[in-house]
Amino acid sequence: MLASLRTVALFGLDACPVHVEVDVSFGFPSFTMVGLPDASVRESRDRVKSAIRNSGFDFPPHRIIVNLAPADVRKAGASFDLPIALGILAASGVVERRHIADLILLGELSLDGSIQATRGVLPIAVAARRDRLAGLLLPASNAAEAAIVEGVDVVPVSSLVEAVRALNDPAAFRASLSTRPARPAVTASPAHPASPAFPAPPAPPARALPDLADVRGQLLARRALEVAAAGGHNVLLVGPPGAGKTMMARRMAGILPPLTFEEALEVTAVHSVAGLLGPGGTLLVERPFRAPHHTISNAALVGGGSQPRPGEVSLAHHGVLFLDEMLEFSRHVLEVLRQPLEEGYVAIARAARTAIFPARFMLVGAMNPCPCGFAGDSMRECRCTPQHVARYRSRLSGPLRDRLDLTVDVPALPPEALGSGSDGEASACVRARVVAARERQRMRYGDDPLLTNAALTPSLMSKHCALDGRGARVLVAAVRQMSLSARAYDRVRKVARTIADLAGDERVAADHIAEALQFRMSADG
Repeated sequence: MLASLRTVALFGLDACPVHVEVDVSFGFPSFTMVGLPDASVRESRDRVKSAIRNSGFDFPPHRIIVNLAPADVRKAGASFDLPIALGILAASGVVERRHIADLILLGELSLDGSIQATRGVLPIAVAARRDRLAGLLLPASNAAEAAIVEGVDVVPVSSLVEAVRALNDPAAFRASLSTRPARPAVTASPAHPASPAFPAPPAPPARALPDLADVRGQLLARRALEVAAAGGHNVLLVGPPGAGKTMMARRMAGILPPLTFEEALEVTAVHSVAGLLGPGGTLLVERPFRAPHHTISNAALVGGGSQPRPGEVSLAHHGVLFLDEMLEFSRHVLEVLRQPLEEGYVAIARAARTAIFPARFMLVGAMNPCPCGFAGDSMRECRCTPQHVARYRSRLSGPLRDRLDLTVDVPALPPEALGSGSDGEASACVRARVVAARERQRMRYGDDPLLTNAALTPSLMSKHCALDGRGARVLVAAVRQMSLSARAYDRVRKVARTIADLAGDERVAADHIAEALQFRMSADG
């Protein structure tokens, strides 16, 4: 007999429909799998056979052929175990096939028949809703993640026996469930009201984040972080060891505005495909903060693999990517950041197709001013020669440095400042100003597909970053004196636009340009 079921193959964030066709016929006992399965899928033959027998069902002693269509899409991962097992049982008459046609089935089987969690459930649920399918039958530990998407029925099962019961007698199975998977708690927001497709944005998390009040002094660096957060700009902190660069960078997430529901959905989808949500994972409501070690490879940073997985730049989507000791990273690793910083996404091309991962993140870098770290330090002597300093700083290429909107010096604090009992301004106060500036940007751009000033395209610069007469003259003079590139010219205007938003000014004035140039002077000095 022949049985046909639905499942999904993931390629990047794309969920590709796959039909699992199982034919059980008389003949010499064999188990053949076709349709471009990789090694992990071919290994499912042994898992499926043991799971069926250990669940109390008879494994058919006949000729079994499993076809995974379409045949030109590579199938990878263990999530095909459950549909293959249910297909064999359906072809053998154990499962009633009329209940399978409109369900997406996925899950990894253990040898005892229990069903393990799988990755990429959120984009699969979105695909099920898009294709107007009845729902998903999936591991119970993935139910909360799938329930984020409204309009899709979720059938959670923990074992192969439960899956058979759910398909043969859906009403009785639902009645036996003590609880249904709860949808994440959400609250209404005037700025982002609920829509028919999705619920309202989630409430901000209650978990305490590191506070800027812990930082002593460093007023210029704190201002740079505020401007960067308000406009989504990239920032580089330069200073000796122990000056507080890492401490301030790790407090960046605490001054960023909360995620909107749409942003949270994108962030959760990336982490789901990467397998980082874990059992019972649901909607992520905190902006990601990623801090990879300087020994990272370029594939781990931007993503890759035969079956492309997201890298750190995509895991930092709508959040912060922090590169501590930035010049210790390999130069070719740093150079791969140029395209995602400019485009906001990563395209990983393979022979069959190209995977696209979102990568609109804020880059925060920290570096020492010289190899020993003490150049410009009034308390400790620097022993580096000018040649050593120049060679060290050349590890950060001109094109990449051009993409860093703000560069700020973080000097070592004097001993009396370290022991002062006065706290700095709290993150909550800074965050309130950042949220207000972001709201001005949202109101200004309207239906334009922009989130922050940093994402302004050249065609919209003249409309949204118009300068007054004095401001234009100041910027033209700075371009000539500092030999700024066209990219740097545009980025100064974007930063000035953000400074004006923080001040509540609609037009970019000379004072805003002057402050933006102050951060550019450090970059080019």
